[in-house]
Amino acid sequence: MEFTEYWQYTDWVTKTLFFALFALSIASWIAGIIRIIDSVKLKNNADDLLTANLPQGIGREATEQHLLQRIGRLRHRSERGLAVLGTTAAIAPFIGLFGTVWGIFHALHSIGQTGQAGLGQVAGPVGEALIMTGLGLAVAIPAVILYNIATRLNRSGMHLANDTAYGVLATVQDQPKTHEQMN
Repeated sequence: MEFTEYWQYTDWVTKTLFFALFALSIASWIAGIIRIIDSVKLKNNADDLLTANLPQGIGREATEQHLLQRIGRLRHRSERGLAVLGTTAAIAPFIGLFGTVWGIFHALHSIGQTGQAGLGQVAGPVGEALIMTGLGLAVAIPAVILYNIATRLNRSGMHLANDTAYGVLATVQDQPKTHEQMN
């Protein structure tokens, strides 16, 4: 069966689910590619991003606070787009499954109206309904893969950022306490 025949046979529910899956697919590919590119940049530049313009001579505690703040910002930056990938990976199979259930219901309703339940009447509509399951999986699987790649890169980048922060802290001397701080 050609796509045009399939498309003419479907109702508005199936078409809506198809467009939802199509939109999720486009959004997850865009978010995933951007996330991976940014995660690679983050991983490769974690030490520079962490130590650029870091105030000098402010003492160990203040340096630690600056580093923690920058690590938090890097973590926040590294998580952008992951929600799109995670949500797509989680809901796309269910959208496809709903499309399949709807298509089978639609086929059974049609059989009930005509009173004919032969293989010819059942095979085509059920096969068409199963297309939605395939579409749901075709959207979810790349989203899961992109999510896992980005998460792994982010973990590696945050590990490098933490190593850099510990290295910087190891070289910082505590500031001598003033007379007022001792009292």
